[in-house]
Amino acid sequence: MLKRFNTNDYLVRIPLFIIFFWFGILKVLDVSPATELIIDTVFWMPFLSAKTWSIVIGYWEMAIGICFLNKKTTLVAVILMFLQMTGTFLPLVILPDITFQNGNPFLPTLEGQYIIKNIIIITAALIIGRSYLKIKLK
Repeated sequence: MLKRFNTNDYLVRIPLFIIFFWFGILKVLDVSPATELIIDTVFWMPFLSAKTWSIVIGYWEMAIGICFLNKKTTLVAVILMFLQMTGTFLPLVILPDITFQNGNPFLPTLEGQYIIKNIIIITAALIIGRSYLKIKLK
C-alpha cells in the first residue's frame, strides 16, 4: 500500500507555508513570543530600529511561505529561507545565556529548542528544492 502512496511535495509545501506565513504574521502584528529574542539579536543591524527589523523579518517570512506554495518560486523560497535561517541561528552564538541553560550547549532552553527545531524545516526545504530543481534541470 505504501508503495502506491503519492508523496506529492505539497504535503511538505503547505506546512512550510503555514509555518512561515503564520509566524511572519505574528511578527508583523507584534504578537510573536519570539519578538524579544529577535530584538535582542538584531540590536546591531543598521538603518532601522530593532523593532522595525522584527517587522521586516515578519514580512520576509510571509514571502518565504508564499514562495513555497508555487513550484516556480521554489528556488526563491529556498534562498530567502537560508538568509532568514542564518539570522535565526544567530542567538545560539551571540546569546548563549538565553538559548542554553548555564551556557551548556547540550541543555537548550525553550528558546534554544525553538531555534534548533528549524533543522527539520531546513531539511524539508532542501528535499523540496532538490527534487524540484533536479526535475527542472533535466
